[in-house]
Amino acid sequence: MSLENLRLLAGSSNLPLAFAIAKELGVPLCEADQPEKTGEPRYAPGRFPDGEIRVQIGQTVRGKDVFIIQSTSPPVNDHLMELLLLVDALRRASARMVCAVIPYFGYARQDRKKTGRVPISARLVANLLETAGVDRVVTIELHAGQIQGFFNVPVDHLRVDPLFHRYILEHHPEWLDNLVIASPDLGGLWRARRLGKLFKSPLAVVVTYRGSRGEKERIPEVDHQVIGDVRGKRVLLVDDILATGGTLVEAAEALVEAGATEVYAACAHGLFVGESLALLERSPLRRVLVTDSINLREEVRRHPLVEVVSVVQFLADAIRRIYLNESITDFLAYGP
Repeated sequence: MSLENLRLLAGSSNLPLAFAIAKELGVPLCEADQPEKTGEPRYAPGRFPDGEIRVQIGQTVRGKDVFIIQSTSPPVNDHLMELLLLVDALRRASARMVCAVIPYFGYARQDRKKTGRVPISARLVANLLETAGVDRVVTIELHAGQIQGFFNVPVDHLRVDPLFHRYILEHHPEWLDNLVIASPDLGGLWRARRLGKLFKSPLAVVVTYRGSRGEKERIPEVDHQVIGDVRGKRVLLVDDILATGGTLVEAAEALVEAGATEVYAACAHGLFVGESLALLERSPLRRVLVTDSINLREEVRRHPLVEVVSVVQFLADAIRRIYLNESITDFLAYGP
């Protein structure tokens, strides 16, 4: 079927990803702001002189199905506000359907009240998107799967473990010998279990205790702070977010203390904030795989420890299937 009524729009968070998806689909990216004075098109929202976000969609979207590609990565507030204004502009321009494709869903860490007097940020973001007029949300590897339930519109929660599985088989088959799949904490064990099922590998987990303010403490009663046999094994740590790298590095150190010979990591979203690269360089980690759900700065892309697994074809296929009303069950994070 033709994609003639499909439109793609993007915020400024990850324009390279948006352009690559547009190329994969053979659909041009719509302009999101007034052209430059030189006549050059602007494919992301602009700014007014006082810093407010300016949106003016350059092509007609009346009666069209529009997919907005925008991660809510740092600067989170700017990118979230861009997304909300793009949705509002599309609604007022009579788009038939508006789907927010949010490869990295920010504000997802606070998905419940862990202590008194704190917000449930993920629920608030869901409310904002629905109030703006979103009809559907597509996202990758939510920090907590229950966030889907905060929405009253369909949410397609995509899993990237098949991408990591295929990438490792093609580029690092040497990892497969004596491989154990591990989670850096108990909360992410379900994520490691999915990849473990694909590799037919045993599981391990590094046990942590999270205090009332979110600080992490190892439990000294657990031998080597690791549950599972990793002695003499290669270990692949699986997590959803690499922010400062602290969690991964602590887990890698615990695994090496428990006898692991080599430790690698696969993370869906690479934020790489602060001194994360320097921390990874000093760690036992041999390699870190991340996707391009976030627009990685050149320093990260070129770093010898980091390898990027593309989600371009994956997201393009999901968008195509949604537009054509085809099943995407194989892409969804229902668990193993």
